[in-house]
Amino acid sequence: MSNFAFIQAAWPELYDECQRAESYVISDPNAAAFTARVAVEKVVDYLFVDVFGLTDEYRSDLNARMNGAAFKNRTSLINNQLNLIRLRGNDAAHGNRKLSQRDSLGVLRDLFDVVVWTVKNGSPFPEAAPLGASFDATIAQKRAPLGPGDVKKLAARFAEQKANAAAAIAERERKIAEQSDVLAAREAEITLLRDQIAAAQAADTVADSHDYREDETRTEIIDLLLRDAGWALDGPGDREYRVDGMPGKNSSGVGYIDYVLWGSDGKPLAIVEAKRTSRDPSVGGPQAKLYADTLETKTGQRPVIFLSNGYRHQIWDDAAGYPPREIAGFYTREELELIIWRRTHRRPLTGANADAAIAGRPYQQRAIAKVGEHFDAHQRRALLVMATGTGKTRTTVALIKLLMEQGWAKRILFLADRKALVTQAGKAFAAHLPEVATINLTKDKLTEARVYLSTYPTMMNAIDGVRDNNGRRFGPGFFDLIVIDEAHRSVYKKYGALFDWFDGLLLGLTATPVDDIARSTYRLFELEPGVPTDSYPLDEAIAEGYLVGPENLVYDYGFHREGIRYTDLSEEEQENWDAIEWSEEDPDETPAEIAAPSVFRSLFNADTADKALAEVMAHGLRVAGGDRLGKTIVFAMNQKHAVFLKERFDAQFPHLGGQFAQVITSQSDYAETLIEDFSQPDKAPHIAISVDMLDTGIDVPEVLNLVLFKQVHSKTKFWQMIGRGTRLAPDIFGTSSDHEDHSGDKQAFRVFDFCGNVEYFGQDPADRATAVPQSLTQRLFAVRARIASRLDSAALNDTLSIDPELNSDVRENAVAWLSEFVAGIPTDSFLARPHGRACASTAHLRAGRGRFHSLRLKI
Repeated sequence: MSNFAFIQAAWPELYDECQRAESYVISDPNAAAFTARVAVEKVVDYLFVDVFGLTDEYRSDLNARMNGAAFKNRTSLINNQLNLIRLRGNDAAHGNRKLSQRDSLGVLRDLFDVVVWTVKNGSPFPEAAPLGASFDATIAQKRAPLGPGDVKKLAARFAEQKANAAAAIAERERKIAEQSDVLAAREAEITLLRDQIAAAQAADTVADSHDYREDETRTEIIDLLLRDAGWALDGPGDREYRVDGMPGKNSSGVGYIDYVLWGSDGKPLAIVEAKRTSRDPSVGGPQAKLYADTLETKTGQRPVIFLSNGYRHQIWDDAAGYPPREIAGFYTREELELIIWRRTHRRPLTGANADAAIAGRPYQQRAIAKVGEHFDAHQRRALLVMATGTGKTRTTVALIKLLMEQGWAKRILFLADRKALVTQAGKAFAAHLPEVATINLTKDKLTEARVYLSTYPTMMNAIDGVRDNNGRRFGPGFFDLIVIDEAHRSVYKKYGALFDWFDGLLLGLTATPVDDIARSTYRLFELEPGVPTDSYPLDEAIAEGYLVGPENLVYDYGFHREGIRYTDLSEEEQENWDAIEWSEEDPDETPAEIAAPSVFRSLFNADTADKALAEVMAHGLRVAGGDRLGKTIVFAMNQKHAVFLKERFDAQFPHLGGQFAQVITSQSDYAETLIEDFSQPDKAPHIAISVDMLDTGIDVPEVLNLVLFKQVHSKTKFWQMIGRGTRLAPDIFGTSSDHEDHSGDKQAFRVFDFCGNVEYFGQDPADRATAVPQSLTQRLFAVRARIASRLDSAALNDTLSIDPELNSDVRENAVAWLSEFVAGIPTDSFLARPHGRACASTAHLRAGRGRFHSLRLKI
């Protein structure tokens, strides 16, 4: 006998997991929780892919799928339960804490609700859902106990599933892409299932009357999140704390605070006001303020206010002058005590002196002062725009030292998108702030520190994976300042969850010119477009002698940009052009509008490569009395192209021993060691052939030559590449006894452009930030729309070169697919509303002509 017997016949695979979890509920609560999580993964995968037909945005794990907006909107009645099972299953899987029988019974009760809802609302057999029933704990208590062998098998299976999830998804996508018959069969199977579900749901006239226990599950979620922050909630005053003297409450003036988080001194650090999941948490603000007033009168200390509905949370430190703001969770006791301490001990940044020995240039001091004024004004996010080579990292180190001295920051997180950039930042902190403990999370053992250096993926994994005795190590309040290095790379679009998770002050660093920074970047930092916190542009830095400019040498080797010139496009067309996903690794992925195949053949032509490399060796700036080519970066199209260029170089210049030029890419063994060697003036390699790895953030002042052996499509990226040569290098051509003689200093650098980039960007066209990669569905839609549009144009102009009947078949197939896709767009969605006219016009697509161009530009 099982609570889940109603799915045994129709859904045996899910039944097996559910009844197994049920059998462990008394004997091993942790096993019950993590088996229930396995069952939920099956349910979410079924709903997400088969029933709803959703696509993963940036991750395909359980958390990302169940908490995506589209999925949550469809499963709002059970989303509390889904998250509770996920959280408790994670605790069980990672051994974070030992669950009780009460916990495991709660998990099974939540699983029962999830399965009932799924059967009722997302299956071909809705009549099987036991709407009037609730989970029967007595049935679970009679189930068979769990054996030690079963525990080990379950643990191994769960670990294997987690480790192989990404590989399995990639393999499935590869097979689907290679086998059109498999794809067709899968699509037919899903289509049949959806038809069955639609028919069953249409025939089902019984309303869903099941009690999904919204209030109860909401409270359980808040409890879990508080425990995750180290709050045991086992004291008599932790919940429903009575306060007297509440104005307007009732005649007695008695009120009850949902949660009070107490300090070690017995004073209140924070209160939590909980509201129903369906309500905005901010509606609890006025009531929570009255509770805080009452506690402050009673204890002499004003608590921080948290507002929560279980999903959304806000923190309100009104005593420090901050308005309420969104937050991902709750602070620990130590973090709340630090907030209280700062109310009286934190000193203003305005007027405070930053260490000029670290960052003493006038524009660096100005940037630090502007950020200080910004933070003093209760702004929590700042953006510094500083040209490459002007000392963004040194400026940041000096600012961090000032924040620590003034009581603003205890722990700092410095994020970069590559390990080499993290290592470089680590050296800067070690050189200029040696007294502050710094740790590189990409390679050092985790210890206590004040400055944490990390790549984005490393920190994403650490948030969920690193825990201590009090719960999650890197909670929302762990860092007081988060620094985003090279913010122009749009990493926030891929790793934006990091900036939503951490509640600390946020500082972005970028070299992208002010007018070329995307509006979304300014929105991230809560700034007006075109108005960063401070800016020091390239031309100003060159004029003031802090950087050097380029000498552009342009070569015509026959591969111009065919068919399209950026400056000839309209503003709308430029925006669409900038939104294309440009692949640096696979030329086959480059959109057809870019160039003819002859361009790629030319890039891989041995004679062309030999001529180009000979030009660089003959006319590049040289050092060592003119005996050796100065440090040179060659920007190649992809890995294969980089290897090809090295082979051609070694073939032409064998006397240089094969070490003079080296490929330095993400695929290179010991890439960081090669970068380190390249950074030393007299050590080989002297030519670094790179693909998208040395275009930003690498600080080698001795670089004298840049070789553009690829077509660059983003102005942002173009100027980042140019920035590799702008740094000063005193005495690089030799020293002089005359201190006034600077003839040996680096005065300029040379750019060898073999692909028309200098000409292309010569008119200074506006550029948008790097686009988020388009999904497969978006690309398929665009291709089909383009096919139909071009066939229509050819037919109208009588320029068809194929059989008219074949043209008709191809067009009809494309139009049928487009019509069905657009018809499935929910017109009441806020995403679809701006394009309502374009969606409505699809009713005429089969017969109409000339509608595809405008439709394609809107996708």
